[in-house]
Formats: sequence, structure tokens, C-alpha cells
Amino acid sequence: MAYKDVYDAWKSDPEGFWMEQAKAIDWVEPPSKALWDDNAPMYEWFADAKVNACYNAVDRHVENGRGEQTAIIYDSPITQTKRQISYLELRNRVANLAGALRAKGIEKGDRVIIYMPMVPEALEAMLACARLGAIHSVVFGGFAAHELAIRIDDAKPKAIIAASCGLEPGRVVHYKPLLDAAIDQATHKPDFCVIFQREQEVAQLVEGRDYNWHGFQYGVEPAECVPVEGNHPAYILYTSGTTGQPKGVVRDTAGHLVALNWTMKNVYNVNPGETFWAASDVGWVVGHSYITYGPLVHGNTTIVFEGKPIGTPDPGTFWRIIEEYKVRSFFTAPTAFRAVKREDPTGEYVKKYDLSNLRTVYLAGERADPDTIKWAQEKLGKPIIDHWWQTELGYPAVANPVGIELLPVKIGSPSVSLPGYAFKIVDDEGKELPRGELGAIVTPLPLPPGTLPTLWNAEDRFKKAYLTNFAGHYETGDAGMIDEDGYLYIMARTDDVINVAGHRLSTGAMEEVLASHPDVAECAVIGVGDDLKGQLPLGFLCLNAGCNREHADIVKDVVTMVRQQIGPVAAFKLATVVDRLPKTRSGKILRATMVKIADNQDFKVPATIDDPTILDEIKVSLQGLGYAKG
Repeated sequence: MAYKDVYDAWKSDPEGFWMEQAKAIDWVEPPSKALWDDNAPMYEWFADAKVNACYNAVDRHVENGRGEQTAIIYDSPITQTKRQISYLELRNRVANLAGALRAKGIEKGDRVIIYMPMVPEALEAMLACARLGAIHSVVFGGFAAHELAIRIDDAKPKAIIAASCGLEPGRVVHYKPLLDAAIDQATHKPDFCVIFQREQEVAQLVEGRDYNWHGFQYGVEPAECVPVEGNHPAYILYTSGTTGQPKGVVRDTAGHLVALNWTMKNVYNVNPGETFWAASDVGWVVGHSYITYGPLVHGNTTIVFEGKPIGTPDPGTFWRIIEEYKVRSFFTAPTAFRAVKREDPTGEYVKKYDLSNLRTVYLAGERADPDTIKWAQEKLGKPIIDHWWQTELGYPAVANPVGIELLPVKIGSPSVSLPGYAFKIVDDEGKELPRGELGAIVTPLPLPPGTLPTLWNAEDRFKKAYLTNFAGHYETGDAGMIDEDGYLYIMARTDDVINVAGHRLSTGAMEEVLASHPDVAECAVIGVGDDLKGQLPLGFLCLNAGCNREHADIVKDVVTMVRQQIGPVAAFKLATVVDRLPKTRSGKILRATMVKIADNQDFKVPATIDDPTILDEIKVSLQGLGYAKG
């Protein structure tokens, strides 16, 4: 079937379409129907089914004779460690850990916070919770104590599973003191903590509260899988909220299994038994969906990578792993490719490795600028597929459905709506805009299976954040346009559409122009306050390694380029060269924070920031341009 046939099949009979996809999951009690709309707009999927996520991710593969297949490959260039864990070994390890948790009182519905680095034990902890029907909430390892405390008070976990430390190139991140400080700060106290001691740092355990990962499991009875209702929460994942109070995105169990399993073949084009690699972290939604659940439910081999795209040890580390483990589909963020491109602009490291097993590369997490895509296409000689989704949605919503049909690639667009979505562009009043016009991106309700049914303990906030502004639709918070062929272009967050003398302009479109300059490795454009025009665009440029041109000449070039390609209406005259941009740990550029610094507004340093010292550097650059004077 072609993409159009599959999409039309969903559109004409959504109920039948999702019930058909549900057949690929092993049910304790199959669902009687897909959509439950009695409590609209709080829709649910497969609510009356009974199912277990860990059984689908692990046990069923063992029972189907695939126990010897590798489930998890662990590769840490930081510790020089490599391990492979088969599905059989994974089942035994997870059943043991679940048994130990059960012996300490963890049962269906209890919350467990997981605060771990990129080690296989992080996945085992997630799966052990799923095995018991406990609801896990993974918090990015090394997150600040205050932020961890906020999440402890919101989720109220009965237990916390943590590691003694995490590892970054050249330094050890001390997790245990952060965990202790968070528990001290939190009003809610967990009953107990389980600490995975790493040899790089053995943490001090608190008597009566903390248990050693290995000793804790000694002599316990392995746990069987506990059936849960289809609408039972599998996990809570906190995403940053505009108020500074994190939003606990809830993922229900059945819809999550059905949707992720469908994407593994239809979007990522992998078959069971093949190796799939998402170079992300379990602290983010990509780690939940495409390091842990998606690949394992589908019977793939997944890679847990503890390293960086550059510096562990060089910009060839991605290509080494792809060659060594015969990776078929590779998923990373554009920021990772920009880092590699900046260090290795001519692709010398790519040439050192055999990438013949690699079929496709996928990019998501932020806008993929055309220059980065062209660089990757040219150096790798593979289809480079930009696709778009959100923490809230849980899996791709707009993508080139490579496993169904490779559609023509349009650089700058993540392609087309997938089954479950019918994206459209609307103005502030919710009126649909003509093709090619910039506006807010929305999709009609109900959202498909596996998307967020609500926020944890915050139903009103859920409705207000996503369902109120455009009645009957889910508000993405992104702005963009749709072309004549139905391809969606995500141009910016709604907040990043700037108003220059009454003209609504996308900072993303300007960034595309800046990124196409041969000396620019990475860039960001923000809108700064202006008395005359309301807002003016201001560009930040990071240059390629080895670039020795005068900065003033490069700035002059990009100003001319924006004038030529977007027009004088953009009023683009300000740009500055910086060493680096402020980003979250997942690679998103903190544009809203940069705007507040420029406009002398109060701001909270985002909890997810990779390195807060960059904000001081940005302030100095802005002052050089006459901003951030406060």
C-alpha cells in the first residue's frame, strides 16, 4: 500500500484502523473497541483491555524463540565499556529487579522515580516498574536538586532508583549528593532508594533508606508480569512548563504500545531482529519511546550509548557505532550533526567507516536547517529524514513514512501528517489559513493512541495548555505553514514568530538563511524589543572550526543574504559571532531566555540548561550590540 492508501484507510475508519494495529500487541484481554469518548475531550484508547508493557517488550520475544537475540547493546566510549544483553538475560534481570521492588512494597499504581545515566540498568529499572504496573518517572540524571525535589513532590514516588554518578567527558557528575539534597528539600519522602553503585564513584548510603542495587536483589523471588488496564499510566515524563512549574505528561499503557510498534516499521523501516539506534537519553521522550519501548516491543536490538557526538574520542564516534553494530536506522538531533559538521566539515571521519548497513538517518528534536541536511546527505549518501513530534505526542506526528513509501524529500519540511493527525494552520481566532501562510499548527481531536491523555494531577492545566485556545483541536504551540502538496513546515515555536512593523516573520526562516553561509556552523535568531518597529531580528552565529575570516565580514554577508532571500521587510541588520549557544541538554536552543536577557526582563535559568555560564557570554555579546543594559 502507498502512504495515501494507509492514510485514507485511517481517515475513513479510525476505529477499524487502530483495532487492526492492536493485533500486533499481545493482550491478556484484548480491547473491545479502540476509542473511548464518554468523557470527551478527555479521550482514552483501548481502555477495557488488559495488557503488560514489559511482557510485550521482553517476555514475548523469549517465549517466541528469540531469547538469544541481543536486546540491548551498551557502548560507553567514556568508560571504554561494551556489553550485550540478550532478551533472555534481560527478562531474568528485569524479573529479579521487579521481584525485589515488590518485596519492598512496590505494586500497581505506585510511582517510582528513576534518576540514572545512560546505562542498561536505566532501561531495566523502567521495565521492572512496567512489569509490576508501577508508574515510572525518569528524571534526567544529574538534574539539579531543586528540580528533582519539585518532581518528587508532584509524583510522590514510593521509591527512587538512582546511580551513584554519571559520566561526562573529563568529569564525574555526583548524582547521590544531588539526590540526598532533593529528598531533604522535598515535602514528600520516598520509602526507600535503590542505588546502582558505579565503579567510578561509590556513594555513601543512608542507613535504613538506601539499598545497594545488587544486594537489594539477592535471594528474591522473580516477579511475573502484572496485567493492567489499557488506560493505566505507564509513565509520567516531566517537560518544562512556561510557568517554571514542570508539566507531568502522562502516557497510558495500551495506546503507547500499539502506536510505537506501528512506527517501528512504518516510519523507521526496521524489521524485528535488526539494530535500531536513537542517540538520545532516557531522560527525554526519545529515550522512552525509541531507546526503550519502541525497539524492544517490536523485537529490535537497541543501543544504549554513553558518550557524545564529538570528543568521545572524536567526531567519528557515531560512524564507528553504526559500522560496529550494523545499525539499520539511526535517529539523532540536528544539533548533534551540527556539532559533528563543525568539527569535521569535510566529512573526513565519515570516510573511515563502512556504513553500508545503514538505510536511513532520522532527525528530530528541533528544526533541522537545510544546510545540515544537505551536509549529511552529501557526506553519508543516505536518505536524511526530518520528522516532527513532541514530548506530549510521544512518537512521530509528521514524517516521511519510509516503511510504507519514501515520499519525495522536501528540505525544510518533516513531510506529511501520519495516521491519527490532520494538521492545519490557523490564525489567532482559529480560522484556517490558505496554503503557504504562516500560523499556529493544530490538529483535530481526538489525538491518536499513545499521545498524552492528560497531565499528572493537573487536568485543568492540561485543558488550558492544549485544548482551550482552539476549540475541538490540540494546540501544538508551534507555528508553520502547509504547502500545496500537504507538506508541513515547522518554522518556530509560536513564541518565536516575531512582529516587525506589523509583519509576522519566522525566526526559523531567517536561521535557514544564516545557516547556509559556508562559515556558519550553527545559529539562532531572536526578536528583540524595538521602539519603532515593535521587534527586530538579531542573529547569533557560531563559526566552523578553523574559520579565520573577520567576524565583521561574515556579519555583513549574512545581513545581505537575509535582505536578498527574505527581503528588506525582515529588517535584519544585527548579528554577532559567539562561541556557543545556550541549549537544553537535549539540544534545544533557549531562544526565549535570550530574548529576556536582551530585553532586560526577569528570567529563571531553565532547569534543563546544559551550561548556565553560556548565558553570561550571551549577555556580554548583547551588551556589545546595545542590548541587555540592565
